[in-house]
Amino acid sequence: MVKVSKSSPPNLIEKLIQSTFLFKGLLREDLEQYIRVEDLKIEKLFSNRPVYTAFLPNETLDVLYMIVDEGLVIVRSTPLDRIIAISYPGGCFGMRSLPFSYGLASRAFPCLVESYKTTHVIKIPLPVVEKVYAENEIFRERYRQIFELREKFEYHLLNCSSYPPQAVAALLRGLIYQERALGNQPDKDGIPSLDLPVDVIARACQLNQRTVEQVLKGMQQVGLIRNEGAGDIISILDAETLKGVYSATRDKVNWWPLK
Repeated sequence: MVKVSKSSPPNLIEKLIQSTFLFKGLLREDLEQYIRVEDLKIEKLFSNRPVYTAFLPNETLDVLYMIVDEGLVIVRSTPLDRIIAISYPGGCFGMRSLPFSYGLASRAFPCLVESYKTTHVIKIPLPVVEKVYAENEIFRERYRQIFELREKFEYHLLNCSSYPPQAVAALLRGLIYQERALGNQPDKDGIPSLDLPVDVIARACQLNQRTVEQVLKGMQQVGLIRNEGAGDIISILDAETLKGVYSATRDKVNWWPLK
């Protein structure tokens, strides 16, 4: 399922500090009180491969996965095969299956956690996470915020109506909010840019891929987004107008041909 990288272990604490929301900006000497470099493992998760199944009865994880580059990682619910979480580099996953803190209250139906694209992660053992959580206030507050963002993302998905422009706009709004809170967006030009394949949008919004392609084409024609070529990167050019689509009913989006 995974292949262990040969990256040098002494660099992993620094990589956490530089690349991840939970540890960004923390002092290395402080983290070395809690984390031994030999406790950390960096792994390569290959695309379209399952990582684990979350929320199985009486089964929990013993590591927290920190995404340090590449990626994205998705969570697919059953039985509708709907994507209910999307994580990018800088974020993390697995916290809702850890048997401590807010994870003790996270209960749901079994969900497949999958690396949608090739992803590099650092695995942090549960005892280390617990110790940092107990003794570092900054980490503890950020950990709480991760859970809040998961709930708010699912709230945006609840607002995905059967009206395609609103459904896609709801997903985009949810991801913009999530990645801005994590410090990953916008880019240096002030434009949010998301790696968001059509298939991922379709599964999150419960639309077919052809419909998603038509929505993206319409959004691009009216200047809401830029989606160049056949790539997966969607740049949000007009986030304020996107809010109007997010709250739109069928008679408010004049660029969508189907009523």
